[in-house]
Amino acid sequence: MFRTKISKDEVNLMPVVIFEGKITIVDELSKIQPAIDELLKYKIVGIDTETKPSFTRGTHHKVSLVQISTLNHCFLFRLNKFEFPVALAEFLADENIKKIGLSLRDDLAGLNKQHPFKPANCIDIQTIAQNYGILELGLQKIYAILFEKKISKSQRLTNWENPELTEQQQRYAATDAWASLQIYVQLMKENKLSKKEIQKIVLQNALEQREQQALNNQTEVQISDSQASN
Repeated sequence: MFRTKISKDEVNLMPVVIFEGKITIVDELSKIQPAIDELLKYKIVGIDTETKPSFTRGTHHKVSLVQISTLNHCFLFRLNKFEFPVALAEFLADENIKKIGLSLRDDLAGLNKQHPFKPANCIDIQTIAQNYGILELGLQKIYAILFEKKISKSQRLTNWENPELTEQQQRYAATDAWASLQIYVQLMKENKLSKKEIQKIVLQNALEQREQQALNNQTEVQISDSQASN
């Protein structure tokens, strides 16, 4: 059975993992269909998106990048370079291909604002990890529990609408989509826990959280009393 939780400090001590496969940047209309044709050869892929960060309240940007990855080849669709491709919408709606990701509802909602389509056969890592006793919700921590390696988040707030994506941006973007696929493939090799086992883990975690909160509250009171006496 896997660990249920992992701390950020533990993750930070792990070696960094990065996608080392082939990356194809799709930034022109002529590159879209060849990329989709290649992806259609696979029955399962990892997906993710990136959006230009906003540092002004109330300002939101459209999805800039869609990453679709196999275990050794990732395609980066630069949506800021062209209108949302019909071929990409049809791929995401293809019932014969599993699309694996994390927090997919948000990603797909963002894409639907650009071009309406009906996503099909999309599997969210967050919804299945608990079946294996994993209570973490973040990609970085789930990956660390399974593989004891750290996914870097250093490029997350970079500009995804730069004229050219840096090598670091490309690798970062590809890693997230590839990692989701890796997690799914690994979990499918394992046995799911029973509902009773899962309930026990969830209850134990809730108990530990309450105990930790009570300890924190007690510590705060002691600090407050100490400051008051001084």
